[in-house]
Amino acid sequence: MENLSKFITQKAALLRSAGIDQARVEIELILCHLLEIDRLKLYLEGGRLLTDEIKKDFEIILNKRLKRYPLQYILNEAWFFGRKFYVNEAVMVPTPETELLCLLTFNFIKKQHLKRPRILDIGTGSGVIAVTLAGEFDRVEIVAVDISEAALEIARKNAATLGGADRIDFRRSDFFEAVAEDEKFDLILSNPPYITDEDYKTLPPEVLADPKIALVAGEKGLDAIEVILKQAPGYLRRDGRILFEIGYNQSEWITALTKKDQRFESINIVRDLNNIDRVVILSCGNK
Repeated sequence: MENLSKFITQKAALLRSAGIDQARVEIELILCHLLEIDRLKLYLEGGRLLTDEIKKDFEIILNKRLKRYPLQYILNEAWFFGRKFYVNEAVMVPTPETELLCLLTFNFIKKQHLKRPRILDIGTGSGVIAVTLAGEFDRVEIVAVDISEAALEIARKNAATLGGADRIDFRRSDFFEAVAEDEKFDLILSNPPYITDEDYKTLPPEVLADPKIALVAGEKGLDAIEVILKQAPGYLRRDGRILFEIGYNQSEWITALTKKDQRFESINIVRDLNNIDRVVILSCGNK
């Protein structure tokens, strides 16, 4: 029987030497993927299941990861809110910060006692926001848009696999292009591109593997956010909210932009687990 703990420790050291922080966790993820078991079963039975063929497949994956190619793309899977999503190079790898946006959305729906919330997800990508919300609320109605048809194919695949496809209307759209003027929503959500042209040059290899269109938004990183701020209020129901993610240094700019627009009644900026301004919550004076 293979000494599993020793195997994991040795392989994790290789990843660590390549500059990968969560090295041991990634080795466990690779093994769980190859053996088709969860982490608990990995440590209970993994040593017995670690055949020469599995080890050969493991080395192929490890060598790709050592080149700093994202593990999620190698395995074609990414975990988000306890669900395993299919991903490939056509979509951005979901991040924990977007889970915060989902949590804030859950809280709003419950606090407002919305029985049939109607939600617009702008730039749905792999569909993590839309599919997660559909999985948590039985009577939700979601319109999920993206400019990329390749991304929408993946989002539809995830909805079909994980559930909620009957409550999500996927549309190819550049922002609000495919949303009718008379459509109104309780919540408008987005994880938009917000990285500046300059900051893009300094990103780690894993992030650079994401589609550039999902990351970069002009000189100040505000191009996409400015479109949302300009157009979203017109699609919001009374007492609705607009929630979107922002970059680490953009809160002052966005606060200034909203103060210039009399349609916005309030702005709240929530920090993530790293104490960085991350999610903007806006309310409007819609009647």
